[in-house]
This record gives sequence, C-alpha cells and structure tokens, in this order.
Amino acid sequence: MDNLKKSFQELKWYEYIMGAIMIIIAANAMIEGFTMGSSDGNPAWLTVINFVSAVCGVICIFFTAKANISNFLFATVNTIVYAIYLVYWHIWGTAALEIVFYIPMNFISWYYWAKHRDQEITQKTKAKRLEMWQNAICAALVIGGACVYHMILVKIGGEVAWFDAFTLSIGIIATILELLRYREQYVWWIITDIVSVGMYIAHFDAVYLTKRSIYLIMAGIGLINWAKLNKTRNMENE
Repeated sequence: MDNLKKSFQELKWYEYIMGAIMIIIAANAMIEGFTMGSSDGNPAWLTVINFVSAVCGVICIFFTAKANISNFLFATVNTIVYAIYLVYWHIWGTAALEIVFYIPMNFISWYYWAKHRDQEITQKTKAKRLEMWQNAICAALVIGGACVYHMILVKIGGEVAWFDAFTLSIGIIATILELLRYREQYVWWIITDIVSVGMYIAHFDAVYLTKRSIYLIMAGIGLINWAKLNKTRNMENE
C-alpha cells in the first residue's frame, strides 16, 4: 500500500488533468446510457464497463510510463472489462489478445518486474534497451504476424481486419518487451495506439477514442521516461 500511495503522489499535474477528462467523458456516457440511451450504440450496461475500463486503463498507463510496478493491478481489471467490450462488438483479434495473452501476461510481468526493482525507488522496475539487430527482428515479427492474423480475421469476419491484425501483432511484441523491461516497448505502443485511434474514429466511441488518445500521449512520455531511467539509473542493462 505504501508503494501504491507513492505511485499516485508521483503523478504529474497534466496526468491528473487527462485523468479528469477521461472520467468526465466516461461518466457522461454512462449517465447518458441509462437516461437517454447511448449515442454510440452501446447498451446501458456496457457504459458501466466502459467507465471502469477508462479509469483503470489511464491509471495503468500513467504508472507504466514511469516503470511503476503498481500498474499491473489496474491493468488486470482494465484487461478483463475491455475484453467484454470487444467481444460485444465482435472485434475478435483484439479480444483474443486481451483474453488469451494480456491477462496471463499481466500476472507474469507483475512478478518479473517485482524481482527487478530499482534499489532506491522500490515502486519502480529497472529499464533495459534493445540492440539494433533485435529491433529489426521485432519489426519482422510484427509484419509477418499481422499478415497471418489478417488472413484469419478475414475468414472469421472480423471488422476493420487490418487495424485489428496490426493491433494484435504489435500488442504481442510490445507486451513481451514490456515483460522483459525493454524501453523500446514504447515505440510499438505508439504505433499500436495510432492504429487504435484510427479504429475508434472509424467505429466511433467517445470513451475509447479519448482513452486511446491519452494512451498515445502517454506512450510518447513513457518512451522518454524509460530512456532516461535506462541511461541514468540502470546503465548495467541487466
């Protein structure tokens, strides 16, 4: 609990502003869903799911951008409720990513990060970096994976198949890099967040469009934070 308290105290003013915006938009959508009917086509019960996902999701990415181990508590809740949303709208590729991959990886990563805590700032994990050849392998795996997933999604009738395929492929690589504490995870998170923003523009949903836009901003901040942490505190790159 002490580390969780420190985690919230470490948040910047702009993160509190983005969090407040997210809460207001999600709360408004939830109230609208129960009173007048949701304008984006979501049933009333799903607006509650969206609210929980929105709040837990932004807290998770605020903490992850700081290499903060507390992020996995909120990540797990967000993953579960977001998967419900995706299944409802038949976004199968991303739903599979959430259920089959993200849920178990949250717990594995939680354990692994905790084993490699920063000696002085105990709520943080240590940051590592990839070599150029390792980055090239990651890029090849993303492209190859997206092509395979696209063929599968087209056959099962997935919506916006290329968006979904790249979200799935990039998400897997980025999550593995996150587990292993590599700062380059954020290069891929930036890309997948751009893809996701495009997906929610095409299939408009105010809550998730706002959420993914915040994710995109924080991915950029996270890349800077992790690079700085790797260079100034964790130069041993263990």
